[in-house]
Amino acid sequence: MKRTLFALLATAVVALPALADQALAQKKNCMACHAIEKKVVGPAYKDVAKKYTGQDVSAKLATKIKQGGSGVWGAIPMPANPQVSDAEAKQLASWVLSLK
Repeated sequence: MKRTLFALLATAVVALPALADQALAQKKNCMACHAIEKKVVGPAYKDVAKKYTGQDVSAKLATKIKQGGSGVWGAIPMPANPQVSDAEAKQLASWVLSLK
């Protein structure tokens, strides 16, 4: 019983940061255009993580989250998100890149 409880707690502790960042993405309306595993208006977050595997692009993605961008994933531009702070943009970029 103790082993099972410990395993559940360990799993919860590991999963909490990912859930917290998904909650931030939902709070900042990122999930209106993106999903974790499928393309919506913008690319799936897992596709973004896959595209940039092994590259140090966290700062670049954080800038795109705040300022918007176009041309990388198709013709539909990503609008700027001024409601996202610099710290939140970095947190979101790191979360997206961690999804594999």
